[in-house]
Amino acid sequence: MGYLNNSVITVDAILTTKGRELLAANDGSFRITQFALADDEIDYTLYNPSHPSGSQFYGEAIDGMPLLEAFPDESQIMKYKLATLPRGTAKLPVLNIGYDAVTLQQGATLAITPQTLNYLGNDQVFETSGYSCTIADVRLLNTFEATGINTVASTTSNVNSTTTLGTNVSSTITGTQVTLRSTTVNTLFGANATLISTLTFTGLDSGARITIPITITKSTT
Repeated sequence: MGYLNNSVITVDAILTTKGRELLAANDGSFRITQFALADDEIDYTLYNPSHPSGSQFYGEAIDGMPLLEAFPDESQIMKYKLATLPRGTAKLPVLNIGYDAVTLQQGATLAITPQTLNYLGNDQVFETSGYSCTIADVRLLNTFEATGINTVASTTSNVNSTTTLGTNVSSTITGTQVTLRSTTVNTLFGANATLISTLTFTGLDSGARITIPITITKSTT
């Protein structure tokens, strides 16, 4: 990992770990259909409308900030995606999934229905395009499914599978409700009493995002 030369305009595009996994599968699942922009590394508090040199220099400190080269860990980059919202929007959309963390016993089932607050008025708390949900290690689950959105992309992504390829064990599904059932495979635990991963939900219309820890507890019986 290194820094980009910010004295020139650079477009540094690479595949994420998940993208490389799909490309390596060579089964037609690798298709680039969308792109997103983000401003993870920008500190807007550096904008200085009192700069003595005038308005052309208000953003000088921001323009001079170092930017990291693109890297493939999708859990650590593109966290704060840019989104188009109606003019006059006073509050940014935020996701509410009802949990700050999820803890499941082996074989337990949980359904999560995300809601988007501060978005499209008070009468609608779900997004038309639904939500993506990514678990960093799908081996922790026997079932990982989403329902509520009937599109080709969502139907393809929601095929339930805990099959992994090499060390790439993340999985992403799309819908308005996500159903989880924790693993019943004891050998995954080894000498550990728990297994820990993360769940990341993203609103596909608003760009709002939330990541929470998920813990699977080994049964003692």
